Parts: sequence; structure tokens; C-alpha cells
Amino acid sequence: MALARGRRGQLQTNLWPGFVDMLSTLLLVVIFLMSLFMVTNYIITQAASGKDTMLTRLNRQLAELTELLALERSQKESAEDNLAALQATLIDTQAQNQRLTGLLGDASGTSDDAQGRIAALGTELDKQKNITNDALAKVELLNQQLAALRLQLAALNEALEASEAKDKDSQETIANLGERLNVALARKAQELARYRSNFFGELRKTLGQRQDFRIVGDRFVFPSDVLFDPGSATLKPSAYGQLDKLAAALKEIEGNIPANIPWVMRVDGHTDITPISSATFPSNWELSSARAISVVRYLMDREIAPDHLVAAGFGEYQPVDTGRSPAALARNRRIELKLTER
Repeated sequence: MALARGRRGQLQTNLWPGFVDMLSTLLLVVIFLMSLFMVTNYIITQAASGKDTMLTRLNRQLAELTELLALERSQKESAEDNLAALQATLIDTQAQNQRLTGLLGDASGTSDDAQGRIAALGTELDKQKNITNDALAKVELLNQQLAALRLQLAALNEALEASEAKDKDSQETIANLGERLNVALARKAQELARYRSNFFGELRKTLGQRQDFRIVGDRFVFPSDVLFDPGSATLKPSAYGQLDKLAAALKEIEGNIPANIPWVMRVDGHTDITPISSATFPSNWELSSARAISVVRYLMDREIAPDHLVAAGFGEYQPVDTGRSPAALARNRRIELKLTER
């Protein structure tokens, strides 16, 4: 009977180192796979760091996979701790078993307890082995997901490169169109400036050499006092003759300007800084706008096309003379005509 016990102890002693070596090798493989996964995850994360919303979503998936890997690593570390504890317990149990094997008599009961503890330890080792196998299966699944992500990243890079090439071609096309448009606009502006000069020349000849009618830059200036009474937007009868001459000159130039030049005659109303507040005109804004509209309506009555006329009111906020003398205030009360692009 003692010989049988000795053989069982020797059998347990011979099998255990091989099992421990196998388990250690398995843990080294798991650690290598974990390291390989972390390096692969780092490379993929660096490659995807400059992408747009789709890359951000892929990085979020990588983060989730990293969390799963961290969880598996924690389980592996727990399994290693349990294995170390089991190994220590097994060594202690083997020492007790060897000591008890040499005893006689009632020592057999203690040996049976030791064998039971060894069997329990073996069961626990099997359990840890199953946990390790589950971890390896999850690592394999993570590797497959990483491979799928690499394929998605490659497809995304191709799409981005194609989009960048298309954007470059579009920008070159837009630049060419912009240059052509600028040339066309400059040409039309030059043509319109020529017609404006002719119009002002004809208007000057038509209205005579009056000193109160002035050409300032690209504008023809009428004093408001010639056309309106103070505080009124109703044309004075004495202004009809002057406006008829304006309409005649404008009608002539209207027939000469080519149809492909989008032009308008802008009529701007201006007042001085003297405030006005009445039921009809609460402020100089309303007065200046109403005066410009009165001129536009008169020109429309003289068969000037409405789509070539614009009325604008500026109140007292665009003075030509910042003084406060009566002469300065009179210069600021004016109607300006500007032949411009629509």
C-alpha cells in the first residue's frame, strides 16, 4: 500500500512540471498577442489621426476594442495571480504529501486529504485554462476586427485622395472662371464709364452752364432747392423744365447703351443736418427718400424704363460740406444722379 502511494505521488510530481510549462508557454503566447495587438492598435490610431468624421468613428471603434483588450488583460493578470497562488499551494501540498507518505498507521487519512486538495487544485487549474482559452478567442476576434478596420481605412484613403484631386480640378476651373469674369466686368465697367461721360456731356449742354449744377466724380448734382420747397418732397413747377431736359438726355443714352450692359440711373436724395419731424416726414430719412422717389416717378412719367431707375435716401449722413453756414447747408441739400451698374 505504501508503494502504491509512492507511485501516485511520483506520477503527480512528473506530470505537474509539464503542465506548468505548457501553461507558461500559453501565457507567453497570450502576452505576445497582446503586445502585437497594442502595437497594431497604435499604428492604426496614428494613421487615422488626420481624418474627418468617418475616421473619428473608426477611432471610437478602436477605443472600444482597446477597452475590451484591457478587460481581457485584467482577466489574464488575475489568472496569473491565481496560478501563482495555486502553484504555491501545490508546492506546499506536495511537501506535506511527501512527509505524510513516510508515516504509518493513521497517516493515511491525512494523505487522502492532501490528495483531495490536489484534485481541487487541478480543477481550479482547468478552470483557469478555460479562462485563458476564452481570452485567446477574444484576441482572435479583435484581430479580425482590426483587419476589417484596416480595409475600411484603405478605402477611405482612396476616397479622400480622389476627392482632393477633384477639389483641385474644381478650384482651377473656378479660378479660370473668376479671371474671365473679372475681365468681362472690367470691360463692361469701361463701356459704362464711356456712356456715363457722354451722358454727362449731353446733360451739361442741355441744362446750360448753370453754376449750381455740378459734376462731382461719377455723379451729377442738382441742388434740392431748385426742385423742392423747404421741408417738401413735391416737385416745384419750375423744376419740370429741368427734369424734362434730364429725361430727354437719359432717354437718348438709354437707346445707345447695349442691352448686355446691366445699368441703372440711381437717384440719391440728401438733406442737411437740420432735423425735421412732421406727420409726413418723421425724420430726414423719409424726406430724402421721398424726394428721390418724386424724381424717379417724374422720369417714369417721361417714359424712362422703371428697371433703369433706382431711388435711395441718405438723410443728412453723407454731407459734402461739414460746415454749418447757410451755404454749407444748401450744398448738402441735393439730388445726385449716378449712372452705375445694376
